[in-house]
Amino acid sequence: MGSSREREGKSTPSLRTIVRIHRPTPELPQHLEALYRDFPFERSLAEDPISSIRPFTHDTRSAEVLGILAATLAIGNTTAIRGSLARLMALTAGAPEQWLLETPRGARARALRPFRHRWIRGDQVEYLARVLAEYYSSHETLEDAFLEGYLRGGFPGGLDSLVRVLRGDGSRNRNGPPPAGYLHLFPSPLGTPRSPCKRMTLFVRWMVRERYPDLGYWRRVPTGDLRVPLDLHVHWIAYNLGLTTRRTRSWAAVEEVSEALRRIDPIDPIKFDFVLCHTGISGDCPKRRDISVCGPCSVRPDCRMWRGRGVAA
Repeated sequence: MGSSREREGKSTPSLRTIVRIHRPTPELPQHLEALYRDFPFERSLAEDPISSIRPFTHDTRSAEVLGILAATLAIGNTTAIRGSLARLMALTAGAPEQWLLETPRGARARALRPFRHRWIRGDQVEYLARVLAEYYSSHETLEDAFLEGYLRGGFPGGLDSLVRVLRGDGSRNRNGPPPAGYLHLFPSPLGTPRSPCKRMTLFVRWMVRERYPDLGYWRRVPTGDLRVPLDLHVHWIAYNLGLTTRRTRSWAAVEEVSEALRRIDPIDPIKFDFVLCHTGISGDCPKRRDISVCGPCSVRPDCRMWRGRGVAA
């Protein structure tokens, strides 16, 4: 059976293995609201992918087509994303929705062949246009696809249903097989639970929220049910504010952060996403203690890096 010391050694964790969990302070809701209220939205909008498509959105379909294109390319730094979107817009003679949906397949494929953004290729963009054109031949809006799953399985079910449409499930006999890597562009929280599905949640945020800077064309999905688009910046800040205990991005972390924000604002919890994301992108959060930058920050008293430390730390 072994000695009592051996048994204790197996059952009693070493002090070095104990992880100190950082909990939100009682004042965090007020501090987050202050961060949101005072945030320079106009400064950061110019750095966001949504700024590249807003001038071309005039109805639900144009917002959906350009929104899913911009969200799909939302990988890497914002300068590169906006540059790639600008190159695509330059192909379309000022009418990107019509060009993507109505250009003959061969001409569209030739125009998109040289396109690259990180690991995303022009043939994948062309296939997405093919899938969307077929969908819109018998449907008015992608909101219907989202709602089909949402009514059965909540937000994760809605995202899964939308993903299946964008992957072209059920239409490959007409559109042909997808190009290599295409299906991986659209992860589902039901199929790949470790993925935070950041780009898909970002697209749905754009479509559902009416408040600035989002587009607000979907009216049947409650804002209170949205999930946070958990990019690296949002996750880092959320972890250090105690909104999640998870050190890696995953769908479980998305649910944790979203629920924590929902307790602060049940009606519009994801309004904080743009602010947290661009606090990181802009350098307003230096991700280290720097009083010259962190001093004015509304949430500094809540931050793991400053908790219990004086200004001179």
